[in-house]
Amino acid sequence: MASSLQLFILPLLFLLLLKPPQNVVGVGINYGTLGTNLPSPKRVAQLLQSTIINKVKIYDTNPEILDAFSNTGIDLIVAVENYHVSNISTGASSADEWLATRVLPFIPATSIVAIVVGNEYLTTDKLDPKALVQAMQNLHAALLARGLERKIKVSTPHSMAVLASSFPPSSSTFVPDLIPTMKSILGFLAETGAPFMVNAYPYFAYRSNPDSVDIEYALLGNTTRVRDPKDYVYTNMLDAQIDAVRSAVNDLGFGNGSLQITVSESGWPSKGVPGDMAATPENAKTYNTRLIERAQFNKGTPMKPKDNIEVFVFALFNENKKEGGVTERNFGMFNGDGSKVYEVDLSCQFCSNAASFEKMSSGVARGPSVWCVAKPHADEKVLQAVVDFCCGPGGVDCREIYKSGDCFKPEKIHAHASYAMNAYYQMHGRNYWNCDFKGTGLVTFSDPSYGTCRYPQQ
Repeated sequence: MASSLQLFILPLLFLLLLKPPQNVVGVGINYGTLGTNLPSPKRVAQLLQSTIINKVKIYDTNPEILDAFSNTGIDLIVAVENYHVSNISTGASSADEWLATRVLPFIPATSIVAIVVGNEYLTTDKLDPKALVQAMQNLHAALLARGLERKIKVSTPHSMAVLASSFPPSSSTFVPDLIPTMKSILGFLAETGAPFMVNAYPYFAYRSNPDSVDIEYALLGNTTRVRDPKDYVYTNMLDAQIDAVRSAVNDLGFGNGSLQITVSESGWPSKGVPGDMAATPENAKTYNTRLIERAQFNKGTPMKPKDNIEVFVFALFNENKKEGGVTERNFGMFNGDGSKVYEVDLSCQFCSNAASFEKMSSGVARGPSVWCVAKPHADEKVLQAVVDFCCGPGGVDCREIYKSGDCFKPEKIHAHASYAMNAYYQMHGRNYWNCDFKGTGLVTFSDPSYGTCRYPQQ
């Protein structure tokens, strides 16, 4: 009979494994498609699997992209276009119809983790702020009715223009006319556990005032020190922009909760109009390299040093059909033909086993069955904890991944964790939350069995 201590520890261990991850393993990227001769979505998905990119944000619900990212282990954030927000705001049925046609056909094979409603909607002319709030509420209600509200969050990305001012950070507030709408949005995000998203670009702030801003401060360098009146010291502008948003959020009474801030876009252009001395490949490389390092190490800000700030780099590709000036079309790390605009290290220390895993699961036809496997990008330490849980308190029979078992080889933690995860998932009814494991699990329609190693199915 289990001791009282064991009875207390086992449920606690279970909850720790199933709750959302506290650290960002990889980096997010914005994937726009307003360009000619871009690689196919399938090719893009294949290439990103061997990188640190573990989340991709797109600007619509392009079915070719959603299908391409199925069974890749990469999370997707999809979007309701600005022009479509008004329609979704009209009622629950409109939101549910959008969800049923644009999202549901692709899950769970494609890991869609968020829906962003519009993009910089509140600072775009002639759009109704009330429609944005109602559309967000309607979509969440549709997700709730289908039991998907824990897996898929609803938010909306803002530009820095929603702030009345951004410096000093500790004194920042929202534009007065937007405060009623912001209160509604913040209340919704706090209630549903979704992040506040902001598109933050030190480049534009520097370009507007190059004589007053040190370019190293804008490029995330650590040499400049800017002191806030409340004694916060900033070594780069992005931190100051994030804390400016934080102050505005706090000013409306939402500073004491668990509301997270996500940088939904940030990047630096490699080319600009004549006379723009800042938009160069060298500066773009410097900024994005430092931005990626910041995201990987989960650095906080002076106001909240222990906060994990999720970051989505803008952007994957240069988009030569995008409206606006030269700058707008040259934020990509890659050209339309797939060649690099400049060198940025996207290699992934946790992806060494991805190729062998893909080999194991390739060539198997899809069917009505589903399995649970480890994401190729998953941290090996977390996966080891998953194996320990599943093969211990989780009750899984793990003899097949021991030395004499048919699934012992390849002797890789990703392979062993996939077997253990799947056995646990099948045992507990194949609910999507039983394949979460701190964000390291992935539901797939492709049978991961290989050779004499057979993965159980319900």
